[in-house]
Amino acid sequence: MTLPLHTLGVAELGRRLESGEATSVEITTHLLARVAEHRQLGAFLCVDEEAALAQAQAADARRAAGERGLLLGVPLAHKDIFVTEALPTTAGSKMLAGYRSPFDATVVHRLAAAGMVTLGKLNCDEFAMGSANENSAYGPVKNPWDATRVPGGSSGGSAAAVAARLLPAATGTDTGGSIRQPASFSGVTGIKPTYGVCSRYGMIAFASSLDQAGPFARSAEDCALLLSAMSGFDERDSTSAERPPQDYHAALSKARDGASAERPLAGLRIGLPREFFPAALAADVDGAVRAALREFEALGATLVDVSLPRTELSIPVYYIIAPAEASSNLSRFDGVKFGHRAAHYADLTDMYRKTRAEGFGPEVKRRIMIGTYVLSHGYYDAYYLQAQKLRRMIADDFQACFGQCDVIAGPVAPTVAWKSGAQGDDPVAAYLADIFTLPASLAGLPGMSVPAGFGEGDMPVGLQLIGNYFQEGTLLHAAHAFQQATDWHRRAPPGIGT
Repeated sequence: MTLPLHTLGVAELGRRLESGEATSVEITTHLLARVAEHRQLGAFLCVDEEAALAQAQAADARRAAGERGLLLGVPLAHKDIFVTEALPTTAGSKMLAGYRSPFDATVVHRLAAAGMVTLGKLNCDEFAMGSANENSAYGPVKNPWDATRVPGGSSGGSAAAVAARLLPAATGTDTGGSIRQPASFSGVTGIKPTYGVCSRYGMIAFASSLDQAGPFARSAEDCALLLSAMSGFDERDSTSAERPPQDYHAALSKARDGASAERPLAGLRIGLPREFFPAALAADVDGAVRAALREFEALGATLVDVSLPRTELSIPVYYIIAPAEASSNLSRFDGVKFGHRAAHYADLTDMYRKTRAEGFGPEVKRRIMIGTYVLSHGYYDAYYLQAQKLRRMIADDFQACFGQCDVIAGPVAPTVAWKSGAQGDDPVAAYLADIFTLPASLAGLPGMSVPAGFGEGDMPVGLQLIGNYFQEGTLLHAAHAFQQATDWHRRAPPGIGT
C-alpha cells in the first residue's frame, strides 16, 4: 500500500524523490492543501504558495540535471524568529508586525541551498519567551493531540505543524528548552545542538549566550539530515564554533565497538541523575520514561546512577541570566529604525515609552523588567554575577557525570502538556516546568527529545537525552537505535495526522 505523502518523513520523502516516485511539486502541492485545511491549529503565521511552488519547480529541475540529496525538494517551514527576505518576520510580536528583513538567516540560507522548499513561517511565543505558545501576539497554537492543550513553547508552531503532518520538518530555537519541551508535548523528535554548532546570524536574539537553533522532525534520522545542513562555522556569528562540517546522518549507522544488530547500543553508558526523577514527577511521565530506558537496556546500553546536585538552582540562575540578556537585546526595539512606532507622542522619551508599551506583550515586558533590575547598580553583583558563578558550577556538575557515563537521560518535563490557559495567572508555574531542560542549556550542551510513550489523556511523553559537548552524533545514534526498535515516533494524532 502506498502511504499518503503527508505521513512520510524527510528521509522517506527524499528517497521517493530520488527514485522518481514523486516530484517536489506534487509533495509541496499536497502539503500546502493540508496547511490550508488545518488553519485552526494556529501553527502558521504566513504561507506563500506561489513562492513555495516556484522553489519546488527549481528543486525538480536540479534533480533533472543530475543533482542528488535527500533534502533536495523536501518542504519545511521556519520558526518566525529567523529573518527571511521573502517572507515577513514578526518574532510573534506586534513590535515587528509586517517587518521584512533585507537578508536571510544563515540557517534559512543553508537549508535553501540544500534544496529544501519553504512553505512559510511558524507561530511562536513572542521573542521566543514562553513554554506554551500562548504568548504570541497572533494567537495561541493548539496541540494536535488535544486542541484544548498547549503544544509547548516557544517553538510550539514548529512542533504542532510537524506533529499534525502539515510538513515533515521545521526549524526551531532552544534557549531554555524551547525545542525539547514542545517536541515532548507534541510527540515529535527535536534536537538542540551544542551552543555554537548552528549559526545565530539572522536569528532574532532573546538571550545571546543561550539561544541555539535546531530541527524538529519525525525521527532521529530526519533530524540528522537537517542538522548536517544547518550546522557549520559562520564567520558572521562571533559565537559560532570553528569546526568542520559534520555528517550526522552517516553517524547513525556507525557501529559502536562490541555492538551487534541485536544490541546496537552495547557499551553505551546512560546516566540517570537522581534529581531528574523526584517524587513530584508525574507518575505517567515517570512510567513512560522508565519503560523507554528498559528498551535502551535491551538494546545493550547500561544504566548508571549519577547526580546533578544543582538542578534546582538552574531555575533561578536561568531566570536571572536570560532576562538580563533579553533586557539588553530588546532595547533596540524603540520605534526609531524599524518595527512598530507609536502614532502619537510628545517627545523622544514619550515615543520610546509608548512604542514599547504598545509593541511588547505582558511576558516580554515582565522579563525586560526583571533583566533591567538584576543589571541595575547595586544589584548586578548580588544577582547577575552570582548567577554566572552558579552557571559554571552547573556545567562542572555535568562534566563530573560524563566521567561516569556517555549520555544522560531523563524526562523532558515533569508532566504532559497542560490545558490551555491553566498557567495564565501564574507565570512562575510555567518557569518551574523547565527544570529538566534548563541545566543543559545553561551548560551549552546538546540535548534532544525522543517520543517515548503516552501519559495522562493519551498525551505524548518525551525522553530527554543529553550529551557532552559536540556529541550530537552520539545522541542521534542512540535515538535512532531506539526508534528502530519502537514506533512511538510514528504515532500520529488521531483524525488529523493520519
